[in-house]
Amino acid sequence: MRYHVVLFDLDGTLTDPAEGICRSIQYALEKGGKPVGPMESYYPWIGPPLLWSFRHYTGVDQEEARTLMGYYRERFSTTGLFENTVYPGIPELLRTLKENGAKLAVATGKPTVFSQRILSHFGLDPWIDFVSGISLDKEPLDKRETILRALSALQVTDKSQVVMVGDRNQDAVGARLAGVDFIGVLYGYGDCPELEAEGATVFADSVAGLQKLLVS
Repeated sequence: MRYHVVLFDLDGTLTDPAEGICRSIQYALEKGGKPVGPMESYYPWIGPPLLWSFRHYTGVDQEEARTLMGYYRERFSTTGLFENTVYPGIPELLRTLKENGAKLAVATGKPTVFSQRILSHFGLDPWIDFVSGISLDKEPLDKRETILRALSALQVTDKSQVVMVGDRNQDAVGARLAGVDFIGVLYGYGDCPELEAEGATVFADSVAGLQKLLVS
């Protein structure tokens, strides 16, 4: 294998979180007295930090965005995080990577506590060596911090052995700032132009394609 350390984004890379995230956004907006659109209108919110999305897409200030974020977590923490599906082939990919001696981590902008519960619920946690997310009171703007924290936890010093796998531009930006390679997946919620704009050059349009890039 080319890479001995693989860092995965969670949403749009290991799992498809659309239903849980979008329905929780709808819940937050309704409770906050904001207009509510159809579920698919919130697909662009999947990936970027949600505090930023609440401000960017609704035009509210930081304080009101935090209030809406609180409403979002009311539903997501009990129901939304399980309204989620694992992309077909992901368990097999993780198992194959581990059998080949790779260290695996999740580097996500989602709160660590939610990420761990999702991985455990869907039976993915046995293959993941470390989960690097955020605390419930922090909303970073890129992945650099979570990537570097994962590398520190895994005691990785040779970044030439590391690759970040993700579907949105902040994954590509975080990888670049952290000094590691990046593979963009096109089965999630980003697209080729979005990722290419951040310097991405290697893509997988399916989990099978991703496995070929990582294992061959």
